[in-house]
Amino acid sequence: MQAGDPLPACPQCGTLMRPNILMFGDGDWNSSRCQRQVARMNDWFRDRQAQRIVVIECGAGTAIPTVRLNAESHVDGPDTLIRLNPRESQVPHGQLGVPIAALAGLERIAARRSV
Repeated sequence: MQAGDPLPACPQCGTLMRPNILMFGDGDWNSSRCQRQVARMNDWFRDRQAQRIVVIECGAGTAIPTVRLNAESHVDGPDTLIRLNPRESQVPHGQLGVPIAALAGLERIAARRSV
């Protein structure tokens, strides 16, 4: 990434702001926000156990499979995983892998839904 001036600054302390994502070897990452988000997501899935869930995964690859494994872990029984990935669309048995770019796949899903 190449960021240009002015770089974003923290409104509280004035230091350089950074995205809240974990990067390799990143000892300064604060995981508390991520942990709260994961807890909220897990609560959401748990509260909908009696409902069918569709997980649409966009562009997650196999080199770092965290997103793929997370999506697969929330899909079971009558639930559906739709994996949109032009090169790595393989899915577990019974799920839907579509070899298409994310935006094109989402546009097709949206068009189909409005029919």
